[in-house]
Amino acid sequence: MDVYNLVSFAGIFILIGFAWVLSADRKNMNWRVIGWGIGLQILIAVFIFVVPTGARLFLFVNDVVIKVLDSALAGAEFVFGPLAIQPGRVGEGGEKSLGFILAFQAFPTIIFFSALIAILYYFKIMPLVIRAFAYVFTKLMRVSGAESLVAASNIFVGIESALTVKPYLGRMTRSELCTILTVGMATIASSVLALYAFSLKAVFPTIAGHLVSASLLSAPAAPKIILPEGESPETLGVNVRPFYEREKSVFEAIISGANAGVRMVVGIVALLIAVLGLVALIDLLLSVFGPEWSLKTICGYIFYPFTIVLGVPLSDAGVVSKIIGERLIVTEVTAYKDLATVLEGGLLQHPRSAVIATYALCGFAHFASMAIFMGGICALAPEVTRKVSSVALRALVAATLACLLTACVAGTFFSEGSILLGK
Repeated sequence: MDVYNLVSFAGIFILIGFAWVLSADRKNMNWRVIGWGIGLQILIAVFIFVVPTGARLFLFVNDVVIKVLDSALAGAEFVFGPLAIQPGRVGEGGEKSLGFILAFQAFPTIIFFSALIAILYYFKIMPLVIRAFAYVFTKLMRVSGAESLVAASNIFVGIESALTVKPYLGRMTRSELCTILTVGMATIASSVLALYAFSLKAVFPTIAGHLVSASLLSAPAAPKIILPEGESPETLGVNVRPFYEREKSVFEAIISGANAGVRMVVGIVALLIAVLGLVALIDLLLSVFGPEWSLKTICGYIFYPFTIVLGVPLSDAGVVSKIIGERLIVTEVTAYKDLATVLEGGLLQHPRSAVIATYALCGFAHFASMAIFMGGICALAPEVTRKVSSVALRALVAATLACLLTACVAGTFFSEGSILLGK
């Protein structure tokens, strides 16, 4: 353990203290929830980073995800031909790659993984796994069964996780709704995880394993510091079964999952076009004050102290802070793409910087996602619109801190000689 590990460890308590300062009710903290939330993160991190069996399991999961990703490319290459062939690969007909093209190589993996998750739901595998995680959260942390179920669901799926507690949404407390929004933005869906793994695997061989562990670590990060529970949840301490509509056949599940993936791809494309265009316009206006002025630069300054707290070496902190900061505005898709560019260009001097950045970015913690999650919950339960609106910004802050906290936990146990680097 070196000084940077100690900085990351201290960062855990600094971030908790910062969250306490921003809390809506500092006198009503449930320290059992907070303690178990951090404790579960540390236990998972120790298993992954320290225990040899955990490290081997990590590498196994990474290899499985990468091989599944390669399978996902078969359909894309058949439909799009050379446009879908990754750099360094050769198509079945001997075609060469035309270079990395996000739309034709990365986005199709979302459709594939969405269909795969639908199949796992059909065979009742996913509900069992989700219930197991939810049981642990409910019993250890003594939170409501409904919010535990959503937290567990978000390890594997995205906005659709709110569907698992649809019968309870209308009667949830403000704190529960804040938790649902927070865990939604503090984790990533498995289908989108495939997109990030695809974008980074060439320059970061074990990226898939790190993304999976990041999603596991972020799930129990308690948003109860920002908005403590001041009411009595209906499902407090009660195990809740996930609500979902099972398809009539496996083929119907594949069709439904693939169509959901297409809608997600269209949503991401529309979001990127709109957000990046608006950011470019704002940067144009900011250039009046000087060529160095941009939203990315401003966010980099704001997140620089947090980047130091995460345990990123000073020589890399400037670059990493801009990448972490831009996620808040331009989404994690662009941030991970920029991280891949930085790694490809060899701009980071320390391997831990890339690992910490990967964990810090692993979440939907940005304004666009906040609007999407708000809209999804309000569509399912219109009667909670006012409650959701009142806690949305707090949830975004909590989700951002949860992602940073996850990076601190990873930074605490990471070592540069670790086999988890895959080099």
